[in-house]
Amino acid sequence: MKKLWGGRFKEKTSKAAESFTESISFDYRLWKYDIEGSIAHAKMLGKQGIIPPEDSGKIIKGLEEIAKEIEAGKFTFREDLEDVHMNIEAALTKKIGDAGGRLHTARSRNDQVALDLRLYLRAEINEITSILKSFQHTLIIVAEKYLGTLMPGYTHMQRAQPVLLSHHLIAYVEMLQRDVERFSDTVKRVNRFPLGTCALAGTTFPIDRAYTAKLLGFDGIAMNSIDAVSDRDFAIEFLSASSILVMHLSRLAEELILWTTEEFRFIELPDAFTTGSSIMPQKKNPDVAELVRGKTGRVYGNLFALLTIMKGLPLSYNRDMQEDKLPVFDTVDTVKSCLTVFKEMFPGIVFNAKRMNDTAGDAYSTATDIAEYLVKKGMPFRKAHEATGKIVLHCIHNGKRFHELTLMELKTFSDIIAEDIYSCLSPEESVRNKLSSGSTSVKEVKNRIKRLIKLIGEI
Repeated sequence: MKKLWGGRFKEKTSKAAESFTESISFDYRLWKYDIEGSIAHAKMLGKQGIIPPEDSGKIIKGLEEIAKEIEAGKFTFREDLEDVHMNIEAALTKKIGDAGGRLHTARSRNDQVALDLRLYLRAEINEITSILKSFQHTLIIVAEKYLGTLMPGYTHMQRAQPVLLSHHLIAYVEMLQRDVERFSDTVKRVNRFPLGTCALAGTTFPIDRAYTAKLLGFDGIAMNSIDAVSDRDFAIEFLSASSILVMHLSRLAEELILWTTEEFRFIELPDAFTTGSSIMPQKKNPDVAELVRGKTGRVYGNLFALLTIMKGLPLSYNRDMQEDKLPVFDTVDTVKSCLTVFKEMFPGIVFNAKRMNDTAGDAYSTATDIAEYLVKKGMPFRKAHEATGKIVLHCIHNGKRFHELTLMELKTFSDIIAEDIYSCLSPEESVRNKLSSGSTSVKEVKNRIKRLIKLIGEI
């Protein structure tokens, strides 16, 4: 078949070159947005009198019929037509005749693909954000269910201070909220209208870019025609926000994996989201969490792929930019699948509240509370820190826990210690006594959960 751009060429494109340069094998998924953009473009061309109004009507009707054919699985995408744009335009021209050939007036594939990708990303970011919020709600429901459960908080993977399990869980809600905000902010850059900038220099036709942008729901127009066709910052920003999101999911996955081990015994994952061993009958493996952790590297790779593609490109459009779609498409799919599987898995996780409570006070985790007790009695913090360290060392040497020390033993470290010190030695009291905003007390956690629910609902 003759290429739509073939007027200047004497030779046919080789089969090897066709196969090497085609993008229809992956950019076919932009068909909905290509048709949406083309319908808006046709309306503008007709309104401006650039093409006859009756041709505009024919184009719109033809595109709507093609959309129905694709949805019904009756449309064949052809490799020899290179990409989604050429496939749809060729089908349109075959369907309605010469009127179809007028659609590409005052546009290029350069600004057309920039439009399609922006429309696609805008829709996918909205869907990702919706799944994100749903997962946040799931985490909050689990946090509320286990509001009275303590656990050891960690620094350097060493038991540090007792915290509420709910406080730990909503730390991830906070992370995900930043992800929601990042995606929301990214949409501001995605939602800039590039169509009408053509190949790179604009057009001599009296087009109305503002009208077309309004039809398609864009917030503003890209104001430099060279930048508009060569910009992929918005896609890189999406990949960057996605990389941060999957980093958060990977951290959560790592904790779930650790918590399922016999060494921790903090949780049991639901059978439906685990697998067994082909040789060891007793095994229950956290494969879903491990795969989320593994897919993080995949998303990072997509970000670096597009950064590398763009890093040396002169203005304006270059064919290298065809390679932008696979990293974007793969990231969209990966992020959505990771979020969805975690959202569905979490309600079935059983937390071993007794084990977590029992370990919350181990490893002298209320030592900081003793130091703060001494400070409240008038001792400078550095001296209080030293005295508490000596109490810990005494306990280690004598195989005792804090609450097993007699008042006489405690007074050997400071005579300002009194009977009331025992009120700050238990993990329960440690958590209960926290006063600072954002801390791990039940009151603060409840308040933050209320605010998060409101915040998630607002964005």
